[in-house]
Amino acid sequence: MERSPIEKLVGALESEAADPVAIAAEALSKVNGNAGRNSYITVDATWTRDQARSLSSRFPPTERPALFGLPIALKDCFDLKGFVTSAGSHFYARHNPPAAGDSWVAARLKAAGAIITGKTHMQQLAYGITGENRDYGDCVQPLDATSLTGGSSSGSAAAIQEGSAIAAIGTDTGGSIRVPAALCGLTGYRSSLGTGNWRGGAHLAPSFDTIGWLCRDLRDLPRLARALFDLQIPETAHHPVRVAYLTGDVVGDCDPAVMECMERWKERLGQIGAQLQAIRADFWKPAYEIYAPLQACEAAKQHAGFFDEFEPAITDRLRWGASLAPAEIAEWKSRHRVLVDQTAELFAQTDFLLMPALPLPRLTAGADHSAVRPKILSYTTPASLSGLPAVVLPGKATGMQLLAARGDDVRLLQIAKVLGSACANQEA
Repeated sequence: MERSPIEKLVGALESEAADPVAIAAEALSKVNGNAGRNSYITVDATWTRDQARSLSSRFPPTERPALFGLPIALKDCFDLKGFVTSAGSHFYARHNPPAAGDSWVAARLKAAGAIITGKTHMQQLAYGITGENRDYGDCVQPLDATSLTGGSSSGSAAAIQEGSAIAAIGTDTGGSIRVPAALCGLTGYRSSLGTGNWRGGAHLAPSFDTIGWLCRDLRDLPRLARALFDLQIPETAHHPVRVAYLTGDVVGDCDPAVMECMERWKERLGQIGAQLQAIRADFWKPAYEIYAPLQACEAAKQHAGFFDEFEPAITDRLRWGASLAPAEIAEWKSRHRVLVDQTAELFAQTDFLLMPALPLPRLTAGADHSAVRPKILSYTTPASLSGLPAVVLPGKATGMQLLAARGDDVRLLQIAKVLGSACANQEA
């Protein structure tokens, strides 16, 4: 069985077939390899090379941490000492001073020995799902200039696809890791709400914001989760596990290619001994309807006074969020609590839940996606409302999301690794 991309690079570093300086140089040669030349918002090649040169003196061979020498991209909503955090907006790029210190995320990456390749493209304020951005240009896939990456962790997906990073930090409020991972043929991990620390990070909606990873291979997610969150993932998962797959109206508008991908992942889950069962979750149908006003209200508080500085669609959402009366918000919060309780009951019946990450296989660059946005978010916001962890199971057409109960990240990452190993064995 061929090793995963990260394990191969770790092996090359351990055998001294590769060194951090050469790895940094190769990564930098691939930066901004998409048609828009905008996978990253900020790159300082000299700074990145200096990082790489310092690693061997910082970490003796016997004390190398989990990300030693690995090129990692950082979403530009997290502070990196000496660099401006734009949150995908020219307004904040002009008005924010260079960060006086590292965000918690950047500090964790440095402590783990990562080579930070730059700060990646993102949708303004992380308030979008397509990868479009008026200020920095729309982010198209390096391997397909006619397709958007999805967002808001758009540049994180593009950086991995172009090869300038082997993994990338993303955030996921309403689907911002899951959608770009699924569209770009990658895997991703959205942690449970409350995992990690947002110090030095630009929030969009604190009640829903989560931190996570994008990379190429399911088998690499445990290493990345350990490095960032100190999650210890045992090598094997407990069997058998119960996996429900979603049926009914909630997934009724999926493209046939998406449903074909779901069938393939059901087969793979069956092959590793999972007990599969169909399940309906019709109470999730109003998830986006509940989520949108709560998110908008919180986002309006984060960006109060600056609404007109952003692109019109975002300005409109922020103004709407600010206009909502306390009684309206209280009603939405009440409905939110009911949905969270119903979701907890669902996970009393199953260990994991399989469903599409989005209902369509691609987003065409240059098309009008205003009507598509709520359609996509109806698939991602059920997990967002309940703070669930998610792993994206990649596919050629698109990806699936595998969900677990809030706080059950370790078991989710275990089964992800088992699935990744099973798929690698089949390909071999």
